[in-house]
Amino acid sequence: MDPFEIFLAGPPGLEPVLADEARAAGFPSPKGVPGGVTFRGGWPDVWRANLSLRGPSRVLARIGGFRVLHLAQLDKRARKFAWAEFLRPDVPVRVEVTSHASRVYHEGAARQRIATAIRETLGAPVVDGTVEDAVTLRARIERDMCEFSLDTSGELLHRRGHKQAVNAAPMRETLAALLLRACGYAGAEPVLDPMCGSGTFVIEAAEIAAGLAPGRSRGFAFERLATFDAAAWADLRAGAVRVATPLRFRGADRDAGAIAMSRANAARAGVSDLTDFTEAPISALRRPDGPPGLVMVNPPYGTRLGDPKALIPLYATLGETLRAGFTGWRVGLVTTETALAQATALPFLPTGAPIPHGGLRIRLFRTEALG
Repeated sequence: MDPFEIFLAGPPGLEPVLADEARAAGFPSPKGVPGGVTFRGGWPDVWRANLSLRGPSRVLARIGGFRVLHLAQLDKRARKFAWAEFLRPDVPVRVEVTSHASRVYHEGAARQRIATAIRETLGAPVVDGTVEDAVTLRARIERDMCEFSLDTSGELLHRRGHKQAVNAAPMRETLAALLLRACGYAGAEPVLDPMCGSGTFVIEAAEIAAGLAPGRSRGFAFERLATFDAAAWADLRAGAVRVATPLRFRGADRDAGAIAMSRANAARAGVSDLTDFTEAPISALRRPDGPPGLVMVNPPYGTRLGDPKALIPLYATLGETLRAGFTGWRVGLVTTETALAQATALPFLPTGAPIPHGGLRIRLFRTEALG
């Protein structure tokens, strides 16, 4: 099959960071677009993106489409589409339709036409709702063009199978990976999180340093498509091997339950040997031995876990501790409240666009190496 467009879905505001990750991984000419990144490639690129990229939430394969002006035309052209090149008759299909600025505007009727075409020409069952082992076909009708995409990931890609224990307001691994990259982290320096919660930043950093593929422990929807090559996939997985690193990755939290969760999650991820988690308050934080690195922290913020004004002393203590003891280290801090970030008195660089996260809009505050 000729190269086709592949779409990496990601959080708005971090598209340039996701494009940078795809470029560093060798994908051809990735381009940031609203809500993600596009590039052209083939099915092995789809498999590798799901296995090895840490930032996307989904990988969509755009398999074709056509112009459509009315429902009868949609019915006719959907019946002629080469479904058998992509879908298997023994695998259930879920059809989702969105329409914008098009003459075919009734999404339910459009879905019914496409579903019937698949069922009657291919023989595959078409299902509603969540059905195990179904693959999802997305039809986007925009300005009278109907474009078909297959969700090749299945479950969202942050569900890697390692972080089973979480605390309040957990951060998704995919977002944590992009924030680490936005702070310049590439696996060659230590990372410390003094409010580690369930350990997401620390574990993610350790995996990056060890070269561990984020999708190594899970399955994907593309394994149930007609385009899947099991032998080529096995070779690709076998090539994703761990590398040695002398670095250590540390987390601290005043909550003993959080430390227990972090250790359990690190064990499931296979990085217990690279991570240390300690029950301690911010005031007890000390610079680790060894080279400087990155302090990455996602503290409580008002609309998330408390009253913003009541949290100012916590942020002030964090800033004082870092300024006094972490010369040469960079800081990345995530919060919804600029006033809380300012309470640290850290020399933050200009911030980027806000990032959607759990119904909130967070910002990443970054420093250069502290003097």
